[in-house]
Amino acid sequence: MRPDAGTILILSTLVAFGGPLILGLAGLVRRGDRAMSGPSLAWDWRLTGVSTLLHVLAFNLIFFVQEVFLVLPKALTPGLEPVLFHNNHDWTGDNPLAELFQGTGALATLIVGLAAFAALRLRPPASTTARLFLVWLAFHGVFMALPQVVVGTMLPPNDVGRAMTYLGFTTPVYWAATAAALAGMAVFGVALARPMLEVASHPAAVAGRGSRTLFMLQAAVVPGLAGLPLIFAYRVPGGLDQVVLVPVVITVLGLAWLAGAAWTVSDVRARGGAVAWRWPLIACLAVLAIFQVVLRPGIAF
Repeated sequence: MRPDAGTILILSTLVAFGGPLILGLAGLVRRGDRAMSGPSLAWDWRLTGVSTLLHVLAFNLIFFVQEVFLVLPKALTPGLEPVLFHNNHDWTGDNPLAELFQGTGALATLIVGLAAFAALRLRPPASTTARLFLVWLAFHGVFMALPQVVVGTMLPPNDVGRAMTYLGFTTPVYWAATAAALAGMAVFGVALARPMLEVASHPAAVAGRGSRTLFMLQAAVVPGLAGLPLIFAYRVPGGLDQVVLVPVVITVLGLAWLAGAAWTVSDVRARGGAVAWRWPLIACLAVLAIFQVVLRPGIAF
């Protein structure tokens, strides 16, 4: 652990959780504004259930992308023989570039997340289910990558931390990386609130500040929390950090910004329709089988 890790941890925690909290409280303070209210609609449990499945599917696919792009550069490097598992990777042999390639997984997930977000803004799918899937892909792509940057500035043995050490980061650069990652999470979390709200099928669901927050609960927050135990099933057996800590931190950090920012999004267009549950369920079961049957024993490259 670096000497200033304690300071970075305290400041990062204050920003990562205090920022969304202050943003959400600002909405409550303005509860006297008539725009806070809106027509009351019944909770859409079908949407919540499908969103839960898509959250689980997106997390595991993004994690798979991360591990594949941790393995592939090593597989192409002389002297390294990597192995891909369902919740990790390992390698034998020695090459200094292995340290640098510990950062390629987070870079890959960030690129996928930003690409999914760009697709949502430029050419969103007509299907509500597909659009919601892209939202979760963007969510996990970014929030799986940026927290690793913050952790890496504190813990050199972390994957991204090892890449930073290889690149010769100095203390000012570590602090700049921390600030950039925290700012990125805030900006992206707020920006992603709009496409998540746009999956609403009725304008009344996103008409007022209060209704937008309620819709965010049913479309993102409840599915995000409810999906965590399902995600754990993909990752067992493994240590507590592998099975529980990683998905919990990624999900909670992202959901905090989505929930805090929901009320701030104005002029939301309800573009959603009926959501399909069959293909998300089949895809989740297929990925679970691949993880536990194919990847769990390990695939050597």
